[in-house]
Amino acid sequence: MRGTDGEPVPGHFRVEEAIVGPFLKEGQVLVRTLFLSVDPYMRCRMNDDTGAEYLAPWGLSECVDGGGVGVVELSRCESLSVDDMVTSFNWHWQTQCLMDEKLLQKVEPQLVDGHISYFLGAVGMPGLTALLGVREKGHVTEGANQTMVVSGAAGACGSIAGQIGRVDGCTRVVGICGSDEKCRVLVEDLGFSAAVNYRQGDVATALKESCPDGVDVYFDNVGGPISDAVIAQMNNDGHVILCGQISQYNKDVPYPPPLCDETQEALQSKNITRERFMVLNYMEKHEAGIIQLSQWVREGQIKVLETVVDGIENMGVAFCSMMKGGNIGKQIIKISD
Repeated sequence: MRGTDGEPVPGHFRVEEAIVGPFLKEGQVLVRTLFLSVDPYMRCRMNDDTGAEYLAPWGLSECVDGGGVGVVELSRCESLSVDDMVTSFNWHWQTQCLMDEKLLQKVEPQLVDGHISYFLGAVGMPGLTALLGVREKGHVTEGANQTMVVSGAAGACGSIAGQIGRVDGCTRVVGICGSDEKCRVLVEDLGFSAAVNYRQGDVATALKESCPDGVDVYFDNVGGPISDAVIAQMNNDGHVILCGQISQYNKDVPYPPPLCDETQEALQSKNITRERFMVLNYMEKHEAGIIQLSQWVREGQIKVLETVVDGIENMGVAFCSMMKGGNIGKQIIKISD
């Protein structure tokens, strides 16, 4: 799978049993894993070249890592105590982990009304990506009669981005997703104005019906032909928030993938901005962003969707399902109570 075109399958992952050493060094904690996250960017870590300087490739036959949240069981550091809830972007896919305190961030369960898994989604990195993407690159202006389109709209990031667009003042928010059930959820549960199922009919035609005044802001999670269709209907001086390109992750192409000539011409002739967005470039805004997301979630202004699978033995199944769009909202794996 390393460095080649290809679609991941559960057989690319295996579960092993091992004993976690009982001896903690100074500055370490033993944590019990509660929830683990699988996310589209992880597919890039299955390549020798991840396409991002800040992402290291997963090592063959080594324990993989990603987002996780859990509880401290033993501690040899001053900043963390037994029973503290902690999260990390470098959490090994293990039921228990020895971790350095510098890799962990303490979290407060009351911020999410006890829904600890939200720290991996709506009140975590996907939520921050949605919030800061819209705020930093979307140029949404209340009262400007703007239309926002979100691709991958039923996923962890897209489902939050569309709701933030609505909260921030977009007149219309239209989601693109892969099933009628997802379309129903976006409109009935999350408050999107309309939704387009890209697996049924012509996307361009459906977009014209859903966006009669054109598109001003496009939150792009997928790339490929879907994004070409959206950009073709964008208005002058519009903004593309280049968040992800999941439709291209199984291919050996650079990131961001090259655009076709027609789409490139549309960007230039209409003066549309399209800049790569990386949430890690805005670390100084993360704390305030988490507080804002928490407030919206607790007040009900933003609704959270999750697809939860039980058991560390199902990590590979959950990852591959997520890559094919099998999830609605954030794909979470519950490891322990």
